[in-house]
Amino acid sequence: MTTTSTAIPDQKKVGMVSLGCPKALVDSERILTRLRSDGYAMSPDYAGADVVLVNTCGFLDSAKEESLQAIGEAIAENGRVIVTGCMGDEADAIRAAHPQVLAVTGAHQYEQVVEAVHTYAPPSQGPFIDLIPQPDVKLTPRHYSYLKISEGCNHSCAFCIIPDLRGKLASRRIDAVLREAEKLVAAGTRELLVISQDTSAYGVDTRHEERMWKGEPVRAHMTDLARELGQLDIGNGTPPWVRLHYVYPYPHVDAVIPLMAEGLLTPYLDIPFQHASPKVLRAMKRPANEAKVLERLKGWREICPEIAIRSSFVVGFPGETEDDFRYLLDWLEEAQLDRVGAFRFEPVEGAQANALPDPVPEAIKEERFARVMEVTERISAAKLAAKVGKTIPVIIDEIGEPDEDGDIGATGRSQADAPEIDGAVYLRNVPQTLAQGDIVTVSIEDSDAHDLFGAVA
Repeated sequence: MTTTSTAIPDQKKVGMVSLGCPKALVDSERILTRLRSDGYAMSPDYAGADVVLVNTCGFLDSAKEESLQAIGEAIAENGRVIVTGCMGDEADAIRAAHPQVLAVTGAHQYEQVVEAVHTYAPPSQGPFIDLIPQPDVKLTPRHYSYLKISEGCNHSCAFCIIPDLRGKLASRRIDAVLREAEKLVAAGTRELLVISQDTSAYGVDTRHEERMWKGEPVRAHMTDLARELGQLDIGNGTPPWVRLHYVYPYPHVDAVIPLMAEGLLTPYLDIPFQHASPKVLRAMKRPANEAKVLERLKGWREICPEIAIRSSFVVGFPGETEDDFRYLLDWLEEAQLDRVGAFRFEPVEGAQANALPDPVPEAIKEERFARVMEVTERISAAKLAAKVGKTIPVIIDEIGEPDEDGDIGATGRSQADAPEIDGAVYLRNVPQTLAQGDIVTVSIEDSDAHDLFGAVA
């Protein structure tokens, strides 16, 4: 009696280049998770991939150029490239620059991306070869995760084309969001970074519909979401760090500040103010209530003194005068924001701002950018210097190798620091038992304009 055996073919491998914001990174994670469930393996380099996905950014012309360069590099190194993401809506421009691309799909079009991969690199084995369920693909370290709660945006800001790229606001069901968060925490996530285009508007499109969670009705609303996330447990009854990003300062944001004071929510808000001059804000088609915001910032700090406010600002917007810019600098002096990013205005194809009169010359943009960074760095340095001598909680991101004396250093972040965009806390001579993702109490010994330095207390 003869028997024949059939060898299981090697898995097809997919490479991924993910550009742009954390929301795009979540899209990349979802695409790769779906492909892995279909039997694909992930390739860490171009050479080992049967096909390469490039998840593009199309927000600014400079980002589009970076995307085109990444596509070109992937074609040169591999030759088999599928393009997706925000720049995917400009398929003609992509194909004009790189006619060799196999397929182009738009932002968060997961099914079309997977279908294109199936077409150009058919799976060599089904998803049932391995009967053990595969975990979701994460492109961030195990200890922190981005939690996307919605897609799209209902704003029509003059400098932005996000609604054209990603559509109107589409909120996820709150029970689905909470289930994902619970799953992430169970898998080792100790910090949840809540992201969307407009976190404050979560649930507006569904009229804040209620869903049952843990036997109780919960609304699709930012405050309900924040409260429930604060009930999750990373061990010993401790909630994860829950960090809110892209929070527009609507009145109901006031309701999450007490949750920060209670320790259920990380005392951190990322608010895209963009400017302070009422005239410029009107031209940007954004709310011009900067005076009221200053009052609310004061009130928030009275409720939760340790709250950290991060924001970003655009300099050189069309029509911005020296008086407008001085208004912004004076506002920043009064607001005393903890973390600030600044950007020179850059025209975006399809944005309303391109048609506005009185463009600001590039040299003046550069000069204003330098001035705003000088002011905000001075404020940051003073705020960080005030933490010297205090003890604060720090989450560990990276642990170094022992030096010649056997001392081990580590890099972490305080609750005022989001990964990739804010500062760091550098630790000396940490215990050998310290692990990535640990949350430890640190004694702050020194500071500079952006970072803190200290030792485990």
